[in-house]
Amino acid sequence: MAVNLLAALDDERYGGGALARAHEAAAGAGYALRRVDGADGLLAAWIDYHFAPSWWSYEAGAGSAWVAERDGAIAGFAAFGARGLRFPWLRRWRDRADVGVFGPYGVAPAHRKAGIGEPLLAAALCSLRAAGHTTALIPAAGGERLIASYMERTGAVVVDEFGYDDGRRFRATILASGAGTNARNVLERVHAGSLPLDVAAVIANQPGSGALAAARDHGVDAICVGWDRGHESRPNYDTRLIERLADTEPELVLLLGWMHLLPRAFLRRFPETINVHPSFLPLDPAADEVIVPDGTSIPALRGAHALRDALRGGSAWTGATVHYVTDATDRGEVLVRVPVPVGDATTEEELRERVRPAEFGAVPAAIRRWTLER
Repeated sequence: MAVNLLAALDDERYGGGALARAHEAAAGAGYALRRVDGADGLLAAWIDYHFAPSWWSYEAGAGSAWVAERDGAIAGFAAFGARGLRFPWLRRWRDRADVGVFGPYGVAPAHRKAGIGEPLLAAALCSLRAAGHTTALIPAAGGERLIASYMERTGAVVVDEFGYDDGRRFRATILASGAGTNARNVLERVHAGSLPLDVAAVIANQPGSGALAAARDHGVDAICVGWDRGHESRPNYDTRLIERLADTEPELVLLLGWMHLLPRAFLRRFPETINVHPSFLPLDPAADEVIVPDGTSIPALRGAHALRDALRGGSAWTGATVHYVTDATDRGEVLVRVPVPVGDATTEEELRERVRPAEFGAVPAAIRRWTLER
């Protein structure tokens, strides 16, 4: 269960010189506060690294944020004023001019209990008041201690109680080409009840695919739609694949290691298709570089050889990104992404092993976001 809280902003702690006092309190703890409006690549990468797997960077980029920094490095943030979010717990409040959305809000583990949390919270609420809102919505708070903390610190009251699952389940089909580790991970979570999916089938293009074995292990239809390149044209194969997938009637198609590019006809038929890609992609689909958590910028590694390209290019970072599939390769809207340091990996297999745990977290998180935004 989670709750929404409302905090009145007419309290004196958010008016007058309250923002100046927040800056003074931050400085007294050894930090500087900096305001960010709109999407910020460094803040987004920092959030994705410290709060993985989550979609908090997407939420923060939908509004503004106060960032706490020490020696030029981010230590924490408090977002506010997000617009256009589609989560169900916001529907009652998001179009009200008197209500401003607070959050997400977080401090890196190394900086907790250092005195920066309160100034960040106060600065964000002061800014909501300055924007003309009379009330702040603190959404989707969970856990008795956190809820009690917000009530004590802001005077907020609980206005909604809800569960994240309304009982609806979504029919999904998985396409995978190789070992099927991500497919197995999803099937295990579905079996455990942590993902609201009914997996209709797993489709692979190789008869010995580990994804098909994972499907059989979980009592899911295992379908091989192979392609003999020497005897069948690509358009004919694509037609067969589309028809076989259509037979499974999916609401969501999951590409979990599917190595064929998909034709436009596929995406017209199945627009709700998402893919996991082994690199840290920019939130802006048009960008060809991405800022990583250390503040540097690296090429956006798209295509089938992202891990190889990361090693050949000497990149210090790779990652896992789950995104919508579009006509442009690996340029769809990002749902969830996790940055991963390359570290001492020197081969593609070593790097793949470093990335795999990030994929195991990012894929279920992206599915959760997709289901919540329906």
